[in-house]
Amino acid sequence: VAILLQGGTVAAAVLAAALVNSRFLPMGVALGPSLPGGPIRRAIQGQTVVDASWAIAGRGDGTFDRWVLFGSSAVQYVGWVGGTVVGAVAGNVLGDPNAIGLDAVYPAFFLALCIEELDDTRSRLVAVMGGLIALVLIPIAPAGVPVLAASLAALVGLHSSARQAAAVR
Repeated sequence: VAILLQGGTVAAAVLAAALVNSRFLPMGVALGPSLPGGPIRRAIQGQTVVDASWAIAGRGDGTFDRWVLFGSSAVQYVGWVGGTVVGAVAGNVLGDPNAIGLDAVYPAFFLALCIEELDDTRSRLVAVMGGLIALVLIPIAPAGVPVLAASLAALVGLHSSARQAAAVR
């Protein structure tokens, strides 16, 4: 909707939505074997996946604790709905969210999720390079492009790192 309101095309809006939500595909593939039941039951249980609950439920060995997933998603859902209600009812009272620092919450949240994943030198290097790419592009590229470019660079970097690690073995 934001892309359309800013004069973007339907194709650009659909592409952006597909790219942003494509993160759920590998998350679901990773989570699926940790969920009991057939495909329909696993798909229903998978509806609880959000970025933080998926990260929190990971056991570190490639499996996931589904009860941690469900519990952390429930807490987030209450917070999401409660925050939406407060924002809708009292948003004008609070004023500009950026003035009180709320614009920093989303990036800080994702940074916190990423920190645990930066356990080796290659991952840290890829993360730093992705961050630098985004910082360089922010003042010159349209909104959204810096994050997409940094994500693509990080994906290429991690893929080549994985290939190098496999070749060493």
